[in-house]
Amino acid sequence: MSTKVVPPTDGTPTRRRAARVLLLDGAGRVLLLHGHDPQRPGHEYWFTVGGGLEPGEDFLTAAVRELREETGLVLGPADLTGPVWRELTEFPFAGRWYAQEQEFFVAHVPDASWAFSRAGFDEIETASIDGCAWWSVAELEATGERYYPGALAGVLRAILEA
Repeated sequence: MSTKVVPPTDGTPTRRRAARVLLLDGAGRVLLLHGHDPQRPGHEYWFTVGGGLEPGEDFLTAAVRELREETGLVLGPADLTGPVWRELTEFPFAGRWYAQEQEFFVAHVPDASWAFSRAGFDEIETASIDGCAWWSVAELEATGERYYPGALAGVLRAILEA
C-alpha cells in the first residue's frame, strides 16, 4: 500500500542532525547503499552511508558509528577526514517530513579484503536497504538513477581533485 507523503501542514518538519560518510575505495569510487522509502516502495534511490545522531553524539562520533553499523567497517575518529561538506536538506521518509542538517566525512577502505556487512542494520535499515555498489564520479554523472545528495558527483569530484 502506498501512502502519499506531504510536508506538515503546520510548517514544522521533524528536525534531525545526521552524519554521512563518503566511503572511498582505492579507485576513488564511493560506496552507495540502495534502498527505498518503506511507505513508497517504488521510490528507489542510492544514498551515502550514514544516519541520525544519537543523544550526546557529535557528528564525527555518529559517522564512525554509522559506518560500523551500515557497512561493518570499524574505523576510529582519526581515520575519517572532515567534515568535507555540510548541507541542509528536507525530505520525506516513512511517512514523516524531515529537515536535516548533515555533515559529510571521508573514509577509505583499508584494503581490498574488506567485505560489506549488513550485520549492524536496525529494523528500518533491514526493511529499506537492499544493496550497495561502488560508484565513480563518471558513473554518477552519467546515470539516470536517483541518488542523494543530488550534488554528490560534484562534491566527490572536488574531494578527489584536492
